[in-house]
Amino acid sequence: MTGSMREPTFLILTALARAPMHGYGLLAEVAELSGGRVELRPGTLYGALDRLTDDGYVAPDRQEIVDGRARRYFRLTDAGAAALHAETVRLRANVEAAARRLAARDTGFAGGPGFAGGTA
Repeated sequence: MTGSMREPTFLILTALARAPMHGYGLLAEVAELSGGRVELRPGTLYGALDRLTDDGYVAPDRQEIVDGRARRYFRLTDAGAAALHAETVRLRANVEAAARRLAARDTGFAGGPGFAGGTA
């Protein structure tokens, strides 16, 4: 994967970093990881899983039958873990750069953080 990862992709890979999961579990885990900001629909999730499988970042793990329905589990591959690690490093560097700039800005004028006279 080149460039930055879309947030849903990042969250799906993050959810799978701990253990293999099935689709419904992934939907819930992505919502939890994002604090409810990202709520994937099943069609969106399975489309992303197909793409991530094609990219080699996710692989089918197993399938089990629950209440007469097939439940497919997916796992993070080594390539997926490497891509997630690279994106985590990239995001961390961006956050650190932004924090340094904000800290410099906050100390660069008399009001400091939250100064009512500052501009948004």
